[in-house]
Amino acid sequence: MAENASPSLPENQPSAGSTPLLQGKYSPAARRKRRRNLVIMFGVLVLIVVGLPLWRYFGSYESTDDAQIDVHLYPVSARISGYVIRVNVNDNQWVEKGDVLVEIDPTDYQVALAQAQANLANAEATARSLNITVPITSVNTTSQLQFTASGIEDARAAIDAAQKQLAAAHQQVEAAEANDVKAQDDLVRYKLLVDKREVSQQIYDQALATAKSSTANVAAAKANESAAQQFVQQTQSRLAQANANHEYAKTAPQQVSSTKDRAQAAIADVEQKRALLQQAQLNLQYTKIIAPVAGEVNKTVVVGLNVQPGQQMLTVVPLEEVWITANFKETQMKHMRPGQRAEISVDLSGRTYKGQVDSVAGATGPLFSVLPPENATGNYVKIVQRIPVKVVLDPGENRDRQLRPGMSVESKVYLR
Repeated sequence: MAENASPSLPENQPSAGSTPLLQGKYSPAARRKRRRNLVIMFGVLVLIVVGLPLWRYFGSYESTDDAQIDVHLYPVSARISGYVIRVNVNDNQWVEKGDVLVEIDPTDYQVALAQAQANLANAEATARSLNITVPITSVNTTSQLQFTASGIEDARAAIDAAQKQLAAAHQQVEAAEANDVKAQDDLVRYKLLVDKREVSQQIYDQALATAKSSTANVAAAKANESAAQQFVQQTQSRLAQANANHEYAKTAPQQVSSTKDRAQAAIADVEQKRALLQQAQLNLQYTKIIAPVAGEVNKTVVVGLNVQPGQQMLTVVPLEEVWITANFKETQMKHMRPGQRAEISVDLSGRTYKGQVDSVAGATGPLFSVLPPENATGNYVKIVQRIPVKVVLDPGENRDRQLRPGMSVESKVYLR
């Protein structure tokens, strides 16, 4: 029975009756190939599952280590000249806005202020007096014009009256002369008669007295006539004076205008003196140098220094107003926009600060240099340029004021 039994076959050895298809499907080579394909498929799947998020993550931001911390430095300089009598701060001391940093000797400027106040008071008094003079001059000139016009009329009337008096005096002279001629003739006749004793001596004496009286009357009449002539001349002179006064009174508008101009000049002088007073007050204020912003101080001034206007004495560094200037390559700028989230890594402390993109510079960095490059030389080699990007910190990130201008940092901007 053992002889009739067929010999046993190996487990993996196909039987003599197996087909070639079954032999290839379950062969070791086929199984190895199938396992290799499964490993490849699994590896591809792992790459897809792991690599896609990594690709999306690394493609979601742009970073650069060409970045530094910037800030606006506030130079503090003198606005007046003077002797420094006090320095109230030390190097690297924190100051608040409005703190008095340096004091300059105020004595000279106090004297100048007192002088400016006195000059202003004097100018204001002069202006007030001239302003009062303007209406007075206007009224006086108007009254003077009317008065001189009436004076002309009075002078003319006086001339007429004097001429009439002269005419009357002349008539009196003629009458006195006629009476004197008659009296002299009578005296001659009575003289002859008294010599002949035809009339008494008394009658002759009366004739002699009458003749002497008539002669005196002629002299008096001529004196009156002469006085009347002088009076006529005086009234004519008064008329000429009245005409002159009237012509002068006609210049009243010019006088009023001149007075107004002087008043305006006095007002302008007051404004000038007031401006000088304000300047003196400002100069006195400038003797105290105050901090324009809050920050740390870097000073170069010492007590005893004579400073001049514009001479820098201190520099205030506002550490609370720092920002980051990140110089990204132009190939990194395609999707970068203001408002995107940013992270800043600092080598000093290893800390990461949060911020956002504030703005992008209007030109590449080299164009802002003193000697910008000139590419039109015939030997042009393309170089990837960098564009400054301003990144501002979120509120409260630099509360400890550890970030210092000039420090190198690494900036990362998330594009999505």
